[in-house]
Amino acid sequence: MTSTAANQNKDDGETRREFLFLSAGAMGAIGAGILAWPFVDSLNPAADTLAMATTEVDLTPIQVGQAITVVWRGKPVFIRRRTSEEIAKAEKDDNADLRDPQKDSARVKNPEWLVLVGVCTHLGCVPLGQKGNDPKGEYGGWFCPCHGSHYDSSGRIRRGPAPKNLAVPPYEFVSDTLIKIG
Repeated sequence: MTSTAANQNKDDGETRREFLFLSAGAMGAIGAGILAWPFVDSLNPAADTLAMATTEVDLTPIQVGQAITVVWRGKPVFIRRRTSEEIAKAEKDDNADLRDPQKDSARVKNPEWLVLVGVCTHLGCVPLGQKGNDPKGEYGGWFCPCHGSHYDSSGRIRRGPAPKNLAVPPYEFVSDTLIKIG
């Protein structure tokens, strides 16, 4: 064998070896992906959780001044049809000294309807104020008796240890009398 033929066979062997290494590596990566997919897929939310992702609420039976509680993602959501007095008080209190400053107009899509996650931002209790005979606190909104947090008629923290306002969930008006939360 001549030296040129030996070099050509050597080059063929190196390129064949490189090809085999790259092919084996690619097959290993594909195999690892196939083995990992069931684990990654198990991290997706369960079907029952996805079913709770949105909640539609018919507002027709709610009278002015009345409040209802619905469940969304396992949390209570307060829906209150505010009176004109509650709306005026909430708008007037926009200029009050607030711990978590937020205008009433930023918390509602329609001033008549207030939609809040009914979980106290201090330790996760459910504040009172939804029922007609519940204490509503000093500011006419909600009162958390566990540690004494007082919320106004816009769900803003006014007094007590809670650091933040009651959260406003993502929601939209599907029609004049139907909202979709989530």
